[in-house]
Amino acid sequence: MQAYLVGGAVRDALLGRPVVDRDWVVVGQTAQAMLERGFRPVGRDFPVFLHPATNEEYALARTERKSGHGYHGFVFHADPSVTLEDDLRRRDLTINAIAQAPDGGLVDPFGGMHDLQARVLRHVSPAFVEDPLRVLRVARFVARFAPLGFRVADETLALMRAVAGAGELAHLVPERVWAETEKALREPRPGLFLRVLRETGALAVLLPEVDRLYGVPQRPEYHPEIDAGLHQEMVSDMAARLAPGDSQVGLAALLHDLGKGITPAEQWPRHIGHEHAGLPLVEAVCTRLKLPAEHAASARHACRHHLQVHRAAELKPGTVLSLFEAIDAFRRPDRLRVLLLACEADQRGRLGREESDYPQARYLRACFETARAVTATPFVARGLAGKAVGAAIQQARTAAIAHLREVHFKS
Repeated sequence: MQAYLVGGAVRDALLGRPVVDRDWVVVGQTAQAMLERGFRPVGRDFPVFLHPATNEEYALARTERKSGHGYHGFVFHADPSVTLEDDLRRRDLTINAIAQAPDGGLVDPFGGMHDLQARVLRHVSPAFVEDPLRVLRVARFVARFAPLGFRVADETLALMRAVAGAGELAHLVPERVWAETEKALREPRPGLFLRVLRETGALAVLLPEVDRLYGVPQRPEYHPEIDAGLHQEMVSDMAARLAPGDSQVGLAALLHDLGKGITPAEQWPRHIGHEHAGLPLVEAVCTRLKLPAEHAASARHACRHHLQVHRAAELKPGTVLSLFEAIDAFRRPDRLRVLLLACEADQRGRLGREESDYPQARYLRACFETARAVTATPFVARGLAGKAVGAAIQQARTAAIAHLREVHFKS
């Protein structure tokens, strides 16, 4: 059986990066032959099998032909006559179209090794335009590989613009858009994911609420970078730095300022009430992309409460407690973690502020731990019941926060 290691496993090994998943292409075999060897079928649209010992994926070499719109608009052909080069030709980027033979030799018909060395993300063939999801994939690869010096080839950017201009992105199902976006938020430079999508016209189609931030001015004394779109790129990158691989923090940071995109121009550079104005836009994104419930909740909280968190030192003890209750932090404490990280990313995602301190987070974490230490046990022991217990807990928590506030700011 001729089996070749392909795709990301080969690329990452050549870059000296950890190899997580290993995928194989099998040449000259039939599905029946794979079954007879003990491989287990898992592919729905084309023949993909799991190795009986390693559980790694082995796919029959295949070609594809465009048959409709979107990500699923393809007809696949797999039989023993399909060559390895035929299979590699259908892939998105040259750096993903390198195969490794069992003896370790590399098969590189499209110049992937050259592009790896030149740090270029380049499409394999003009067929790139047939799959609109590749626009998001390339933008995601920029978010991953930009720290290594990679850039998108000019001709590939031109094809990405052509895909966006042809309306193909509108045919992508929400789950696929979110899957690529979620992966991008876990990369080191998600701000570049936004920038590439913006440059190709794809952001206006996929995330118009974020696209509207570009060109919107902010007050320079608070935002030296001025442009709200640039600020968002910086915030997304800072979120990835503060919470690597955490897409929940990344999403909260991504959607926190959407209200600034609809501020009337005559009010610029002020954005009074943008935390309220942005909530319907956050809901629109969450609904359209069918986001997971906790991701959506964190995005809403970041939009609604980020200004409160920034002003933590000014908040009355009762207001601090109300903030915790509003995000249901006592039952879901991770929500406070996500909110504070997103707010810190917002504060530090500004030109010249990248290394600034964010004491608000420390103070609110201390307030939360102090409040959480108050339980119902002593009040029940005193004979209280029902709503009286809840009122007593709230009063005691407020007093505990007040005491901590006095000690904290005196020191």
